[in-house]
Amino acid sequence: MESLELAWKIRRHGIDMTHISKGSHIGSVLSVADIIAVLYSDIVKFDNKKPKWDERDRVILSKGHAGAAIYAALAESGFFDVKELKTHYADGSRLSGHVSHKIPGIDLSTGSLGHGLSVGTGMALAGKKNKKDYRVFVILGDGECDEGSVWEAALFANHYRLDNLVAIIDHNHMQSLDFCDKTIELSPFADKWKAFGWNVKEIDGHNHNELREALRNTENENSKPTVIIANTIKGKGISFMENNILWHYRFPHEGEEYDCAIRELELQKPKGL
Repeated sequence: MESLELAWKIRRHGIDMTHISKGSHIGSVLSVADIIAVLYSDIVKFDNKKPKWDERDRVILSKGHAGAAIYAALAESGFFDVKELKTHYADGSRLSGHVSHKIPGIDLSTGSLGHGLSVGTGMALAGKKNKKDYRVFVILGDGECDEGSVWEAALFANHYRLDNLVAIIDHNHMQSLDFCDKTIELSPFADKWKAFGWNVKEIDGHNHNELREALRNTENENSKPTVIIANTIKGKGISFMENNILWHYRFPHEGEEYDCAIRELELQKPKGL
């Protein structure tokens, strides 16, 4: 499936999943949709019939609260039946609100922020020691980068020259209750990662060509780990959700909110879908 089509489906499923379950984090699902779509359409090496294939690339959604996005991508990529998405966050469902490794294609249960990059460095180091050529992709939130464990992992990854590790930051400039820079200032964000010894790329996180180019080639002369700072818009694609902190926790309610969101997405639907 082409990345633009997958991104649209992730957004469409995300609206339905959070609406039906009355679950939150739709703003984060919408901001990360393009990143995840490009990964699963064009970049990640996987076998949907053998989710634990040893040669697969590893993907960790460290910002696990946006789990609906990666569930949608995996279902559309053939890991499990798309119909199961409608059970998201329901009692007894295996599609928990934060991502669970019980789902085929999920390498790590996440939700407690700041853990994903640390585990990702371990996976990347294991790949080096076992002479495997897989890559490890860790998707972080920018607010998550307030966590000290993120920077400990960054130091570790540079020390061991883990050039098979790629951190992708969904830099939507917001965290749970306010803008990031009003909470704990991140800027100069790229310079901080450079100071920790990383190869840094800064791109438009909604531009699929920029995402593909940045993700395909992360090799560098000094064998550094790579961080891609993907500038995004929280709530991307739904006008009344964009850059509105309310939609970190709110779900699309029955009536005008849900109906308007669906109408706007239908106008953006790629040709052929």
